[in-house]
Amino acid sequence: MQEQREMEGAAKAPISVIIVAYCSADVIEACLDSLIATTGATLRVVVCDNASPDDSAALVADWAGRCGVSFAEAEAGAQAPTEGDLSWLTLLRVPQNMGFAGGVNTGLTWFLSRAEIELFWILNPDSVVEPGTAAAYVRRAEVAGPFALMGGRTRYLEPPGYLQSDGGRIRRWTGGVCYNVNQGLLPAAAEPPLAGSLDFISGANMVASRTFVEMVGPLREDYFLYYEEVDWAYRRGVLPLLTCPEAVVHHHGGTAIGSGSINRRGSAFANYFNFRNRLRFVARFAWPMLPVTYAFSIMQIAKIALMGGGRQAVGALRGLHQLAPPREVSDRIASEAAELAFGRWGRRK
Repeated sequence: MQEQREMEGAAKAPISVIIVAYCSADVIEACLDSLIATTGATLRVVVCDNASPDDSAALVADWAGRCGVSFAEAEAGAQAPTEGDLSWLTLLRVPQNMGFAGGVNTGLTWFLSRAEIELFWILNPDSVVEPGTAAAYVRRAEVAGPFALMGGRTRYLEPPGYLQSDGGRIRRWTGGVCYNVNQGLLPAAAEPPLAGSLDFISGANMVASRTFVEMVGPLREDYFLYYEEVDWAYRRGVLPLLTCPEAVVHHHGGTAIGSGSINRRGSAFANYFNFRNRLRFVARFAWPMLPVTYAFSIMQIAKIALMGGGRQAVGALRGLHQLAPPREVSDRIASEAAELAFGRWGRRK
């Protein structure tokens, strides 16, 4: 089945796929179903389960058995064996919720021991990929030369067809607010951007090169959620970003954390980390802009409150001021992961 597709696709080095799962039981099987239908490229997939309290991990193992793919399990921190063929799917069990960056870094640690793997495709679990997407990424990388990060066209699954991201930019005059290029537009009406005009690639659908990972290192884990991929892109030095419009991924967006979208307001949980981490990012890379960041954030929070989003505004305000999270935010993080997520506010007393 999958082995036959890979023989038909080509005897090329595999592209690795890193999926960070947390409470992803309702979406992970559809994601894996789409990956197994890949044509023209060889995949090796890891699902890094961030100690999900639901049955995400069990569903991954059950799916592998039903589909007949080679399957392995390992603990976080393990490296892939340096010899022999890798299983098509590996479940890496993370003992606590390490956030997005911690989960991705677990997957990178697994794959970096395999010298033949040059591409690391970071993919959200609530995504559905088109059969030719992986092959499009491989072809683009083969002709591009050294690069840092590459992104395709990420479309919303709901509302269907509309673009979520063609890459990301930062509005300097707002003091660090990120936005997705062409968000909310139909693909036919939206010209893909030039890679040189982008500041970052969306972490929902992002390919990192081995050259970049070995030069820059893993993602910073103190963000926990949001701005990790922006920070990563800003550390790339002279390595360019790439675009690959032929690589199409369909994405729900924020199924576990309540991210905002074109038809949904961001949750208090999402706002807490988003506003907190914007300030942290600017402090690291553009500290003279901090007064602008603060003032614009206050205006945004006031607008959220005036539009009836009182709880969401409180989450944003506490995040902006680097304060302890509201109860509805802290209650969603397991106690053993609280210090990583909230710093001193999460330490056990």
